[in-house]
Amino acid sequence: MQGRIRAAFDRDWRFAPGDFDGAQAAAYEDGDWRVVHAPHDWSVEGAFDEHAPSGGDGGYLPGGVGWYRKTFRADEARRDRRVTIQFDGVYRNSDVWVNGVHLGRYPFGYGSFEYELTPHLVFGGTNVVAVRVDNGAQPNSRWYSGSGITRRVWLQTTDRLHIDRFGVFVRTPDVSPEAATIAVATRIVNDGARPEAAIALRTEALDAQGAVVAAAETTLTPIEAGAAADVEQRLRLEGPALWSVDDPRLYTLRSTVLRNGEAIDGEDTTFGIRSATFDADRGFLLNGRQVKINGVCLHHDGGCVGAAVPERVWERRLRLLKEMGCNGIRMSHNPPDPELLDLCDRMGFLVMDEAFDEWTIAKWKNGRADVHGYAEDFEAWAERDLTTMLRRDRNHPSIVLWSVGNEIPEQRETNGHEIARWLIDICRREDPTRLVTAACDNIEAEPTPATKEFLESLDVVGYNYVGRWRTRTETFYGEDRHRYPHRRVIGTENPGIVSVRGDYSLEPSPEAWWSGPYPTAMIGVEQLWKYTRMHDFVAGDFMWTGIDYIGETRWPNKNASFGVLDTCGFPKDSYYFYKSQWTGRPVAHLFPHWNWAGQEGRVIPVICYTNCDSAELFVNGRSFGVKSYEFPRQGMTKAWAHFEKPYRHVTTADLHLSWDVPYEPGTLRLVGYKDGAVAVETTVETTGAPAAIRTETDVATLTADGRDVCHATVRVVDEAGRIVPTAGVPLVFHVEGAGALIGTDNGRPDSHESYKSPRRRTFNGLALAVVQSTPEPGEIRIVVEAEGLGSASVNVATQR
Repeated sequence: MQGRIRAAFDRDWRFAPGDFDGAQAAAYEDGDWRVVHAPHDWSVEGAFDEHAPSGGDGGYLPGGVGWYRKTFRADEARRDRRVTIQFDGVYRNSDVWVNGVHLGRYPFGYGSFEYELTPHLVFGGTNVVAVRVDNGAQPNSRWYSGSGITRRVWLQTTDRLHIDRFGVFVRTPDVSPEAATIAVATRIVNDGARPEAAIALRTEALDAQGAVVAAAETTLTPIEAGAAADVEQRLRLEGPALWSVDDPRLYTLRSTVLRNGEAIDGEDTTFGIRSATFDADRGFLLNGRQVKINGVCLHHDGGCVGAAVPERVWERRLRLLKEMGCNGIRMSHNPPDPELLDLCDRMGFLVMDEAFDEWTIAKWKNGRADVHGYAEDFEAWAERDLTTMLRRDRNHPSIVLWSVGNEIPEQRETNGHEIARWLIDICRREDPTRLVTAACDNIEAEPTPATKEFLESLDVVGYNYVGRWRTRTETFYGEDRHRYPHRRVIGTENPGIVSVRGDYSLEPSPEAWWSGPYPTAMIGVEQLWKYTRMHDFVAGDFMWTGIDYIGETRWPNKNASFGVLDTCGFPKDSYYFYKSQWTGRPVAHLFPHWNWAGQEGRVIPVICYTNCDSAELFVNGRSFGVKSYEFPRQGMTKAWAHFEKPYRHVTTADLHLSWDVPYEPGTLRLVGYKDGAVAVETTVETTGAPAAIRTETDVATLTADGRDVCHATVRVVDEAGRIVPTAGVPLVFHVEGAGALIGTDNGRPDSHESYKSPRRRTFNGLALAVVQSTPEPGEIRIVVEAEGLGSASVNVATQR
């Protein structure tokens, strides 16, 4: 057997919640345990409970202890090779055994780790891996964490002489449209019992079609037993295809270890050729061109699937964000699933990769100080966990900035800058190509601000909620621009438009003062966006958040409502604000709905997000007037009173348009004009009562691999086929054939229906089911029954 074998080790784990004496032993009887497949999250399977120890920050879902066991055979041919088990993430405090032998304990719930199995395997026979996961110390997170083997698992076999894990580092120090230098550092490890000679490393760069476009080969000096060799190579590529947000071109680096000319190990590494820099005056530059980072923060959960998120769920969500004009993702606030970074590479997002939410000082959770969290592990594990993240992630072209912490209390402490510099030095040691930040929420805070030493330790100063304190509500970064003109600046977290999809309250919430009524909730966001857009020195902003997430809430809500997409991935009205500002395609989005029975004559504010020059609202055919805004406003050019475009007398300085309309049933029609011509039209109509349901999936075909998923959206419609925007109809989902239902949702924050239940009530006319393929090809039939409205169905094919 030659070469490297990396096989998925996800399927057919046996799982049981609770603690079990002796469950690590190979002979332990687990026949009555449930069969599950990783990624797996047992918390999301539980019931929402107001008194759950996780509290609102944990989404009122259970934690506790759980066990996993997997039986497998080890091929006799692997006896003289190296076999490892690799976990992409286990939340949290995992212990792993093989055949009763304890391999190690790993506290961090978001880090990748591995153990060697070779000395303890029965080759040619049966083996058992056991994993104990302890998420019982609650609360330990300020948002939903999930519990269990929440990311993928791999079984890898290599020669004793092999490329180290995360042992290939690809850099592009010199980049131009004409040529690029590819610098490759490779670590080769000899885990054998004798020295290895006659060794060479061949490195090839392959383009998207698989053609070799650059290559190098290096002969190594003998590598002693138990030692490693670090190999530096440089390749030159003529006419490179550069990676960018608009055209994310990727290459593959193929590394091959040869012994006496025969390939014995190899690894493929995806990379991109690009330059990425932050400048104190010009902001962020990608390939020498100024790019404003229009970003969002994302937590790691996927709504109804919890922390065990299939790749297709992330793909759908990222596609929606991309269509909105988003080009940046902040991984809040811990290392993400590797598959999410792969998608960011392929889809063209600029990533801020973040390591920690806590250092040595534990943060309050659920308003309590008697809590748990990473602060308990920081001293012993921070260097290892940060180093692992950096080595694992540093080849991703999407990552342009490292973050060593989020809203760390140490930013105010006299020794905080010492910890920051220690972590930053680790970043520079492992990756000297990228700058380092931390997301700081105490810049000029009262009564105790972040220290000057802490902020000066950062390569790029990350501002959380820049407009929070005193006159900064108007001046934002302006005061610091004068005081620290050489400071590189980015908005690491700033407010979004807080809302629940389809909820049109006209009164501010007494409990959530930051959440305004729908006609005015966007004004603060508009003001900050104007500043960020017009000041080059601000590299960009990561808005809180791109998607609603479980946790960080208070009962009866189970999830926060800061996203532009709800937990189903359904766009809210705020989605279209960003689309109107971040894209050039004509946008005209009108809200609220027009179903206000019994409120005839009441004045209802009608809001429009648009990037048209002007827009005209018609109510049942009557014009309510033409309105417009202009941003950026144009000034004179070339001569007095000369304008490149026709001068406009705008009706507002806001970035939205508003009409006050006395309610009467019927039709709202909006016409958007550009350059004097109709560019886009949209309507909102008063609908009839619910008459039927419609269902459709986002894809027609799935891969029969037991991992691929489709999203089935259910809409409640009236007799004319229009979505009824206030409909709450009980549904029952049935999945037949080559698929399984893995989650249902409706996006409603205070819905306490189980995410795993086939029963789900629509919220404001919509609901969602996530269906996963099985390993066997065939056809999936999804049938939805609605109380009093009949049923609807859709078929999805699965194939290998």
